[in-house]
Amino acid sequence: MCDELSHHFQEIIKGLGEDPSREGLRDTPTRAAKAMQFLTRGYNESLETLVNNAVFTSDTDEIVLVKDIELYSMCEHHMLPFIGKCHIGYLPDGKVLGLSKFARIVDMYARRLQIQENLTRQIAEAVRQVTGAKGVGVIIEAKHMCMMMRGVEKQNSSMSTSVMLGSFRRNIETRQEFLSLVRHQ
Repeated sequence: MCDELSHHFQEIIKGLGEDPSREGLRDTPTRAAKAMQFLTRGYNESLETLVNNAVFTSDTDEIVLVKDIELYSMCEHHMLPFIGKCHIGYLPDGKVLGLSKFARIVDMYARRLQIQENLTRQIAEAVRQVTGAKGVGVIIEAKHMCMMMRGVEKQNSSMSTSVMLGSFRRNIETRQEFLSLVRHQ
């Protein structure tokens, strides 16, 4: 796979009018192929393997919040990065998830070509699936290079998306508590 990707990157370099045999570009197709494989490694991961049975019995019946999980993804429209942070809250129903698994879930879905709106939903649904939570809320705030480096070139723009499932969607008090916890520094 790396050889095939490397060949394609070499063709892209030629298509841009550059000489891929130039000293500074000789190894670029291989490096770019390896980088792209790393940036999209989420395709080779599964939720079940990632969670690895790190779901534990708990009497906790209040919101659990994990804030400011950094994320790096690539938009499917321009294959340019978007970078930001994710906040995940859930209302346990007898089970809690190991803390590091939230970051791993974010990474698994972020390391795929997609749009932020879908990424937000995938994370929320994965947390609900794994924990059986009564409710899940996910907010992502990100800066998109396709908006900053090309097109309208707006350096200070950012995008926020949210998905509320279960009691976070149905119960305004639960939703407000989650939003308040996210805003609290």
